[in-house]
Order: sequence, then structure tokens, then C-alpha cells
Amino acid sequence: MLEFCQWLDQTSVGAAIRQSLWLFPAIETVHLLGMAALVGTITVLDLRLLGWAMPRQRVSQVAARLLPWAWLGFGVQVVTGVLLFSSEAVKIYGNPALCAGIQALIFQIVVHRKLPAWDERPSLPVVAKVMGMISILLWVAIVTAGRFIGFI
Repeated sequence: MLEFCQWLDQTSVGAAIRQSLWLFPAIETVHLLGMAALVGTITVLDLRLLGWAMPRQRVSQVAARLLPWAWLGFGVQVVTGVLLFSSEAVKIYGNPALCAGIQALIFQIVVHRKLPAWDERPSLPVVAKVMGMISILLWVAIVTAGRFIGFI
């Protein structure tokens, strides 16, 4: 992996972003807007899964309204994240963002299809609450880790 990061660091795209006065901050601004969309919508859904927000709303309806915005934010994150990563690949190749991506994938594969069945239950199952809490903790860790990139 380190060899790939070294190669990526040396590409013309990585060098251009790293050497430009305005390109890195512009991409980072779009990256932060994507993060706000992604983390904000996912946090609202996680709070619903935990039963701490919108208890009268069906989980499937909350997910249906929020997940398209989360996927849009995720797409922005991927594109801008790859660009930013290419400019500092060797420096930040150990970033934990992959953990949240894996958790989101598990949620989509395992949990998302069960949401309509949960709508009829008086309280959500433990797996929903665990996934919500794990998600919140992972996103807090990722935002924190991302914030520290500038200081390492």
C-alpha cells in the first residue's frame, strides 16, 4: 500500500494540487460541504435508530428521505477525498475513513432491507441501536482524524 501511495504522491494530479495556491483549499472546501451532507444526514438517521430523535417517524421513511442526500455527500467525499489524498498520499495513507465506509456498506447490505419491518415494532431491535451508535462513533472519529491531518 505504501508503494501505491508513493506513486500516487508523484502523479501530476497530486503534484498540481499540492503545489497550487488555491486548488487544495478549493477542493477541501467542497470536501467539507460533502462531509456536512453525509455526516449530518447519517447522524439524523443514527439518532432515529437509537430512538433519540423523531420517534413518531417510521425508520424506513426517515431513511428514504435522508439516504439520497447521504449518498450525494458520499459521492462528493469520494471524488474530493481521492483528489486530496493524491496530494498527500504518503503522509495520510493510514486514515481511518475506510472503517466508516465498511460500516455503511454493512448497514446497506444487512440492515437497510429490514427497515420496513422495524416500522411496525414498538421499539427498534438492539442491532439497530448498535449500528446507530457504532456509526456515530465512527463518524466522530473520522471527522476528528480528518481534522488532525493538517497537524501531522
